[in-house]
Amino acid sequence: MSTVAELQVGNVLKEIHLEPVSRLDLIKYAGASGDFNPIHTIDEEAKKAGLPGIIAHGMWTMGNLAQLFTEYYEEGFIQDYSIRFKGMVFLHDVITLKAILKEKQENKLRFNVQAINQEGNEVLKGEVLYHQY
Repeated sequence: MSTVAELQVGNVLKEIHLEPVSRLDLIKYAGASGDFNPIHTIDEEAKKAGLPGIIAHGMWTMGNLAQLFTEYYEEGFIQDYSIRFKGMVFLHDVITLKAILKEKQENKLRFNVQAINQEGNEVLKGEVLYHQY
């Protein structure tokens, strides 16, 4: 494991491959977040809304991005997120999380982040500002 201080612009953090999205993941997230919109947990309701099936909460995907920085929790914290949702995440999708160091100024590190599904489609992109102690 390298430290945040050792990272250079262009360095890529270790990719994280999430387990396939399960119904139980989404039910648990609904309970934890208070977002009980049935398009996230009930097939019939998702289909009534014009979707092919249930979709993951966008914030579920965004929240998982923080895992990219877990390795560095003793060195600093995520100060800011700036995220754009680019596509839907469906039941059984396998999401890969990626981050590349874009800019480093003193104790502030700015990363480009993205989440990509098993078909190579970007479902989320953005920036994370990491504050090093």
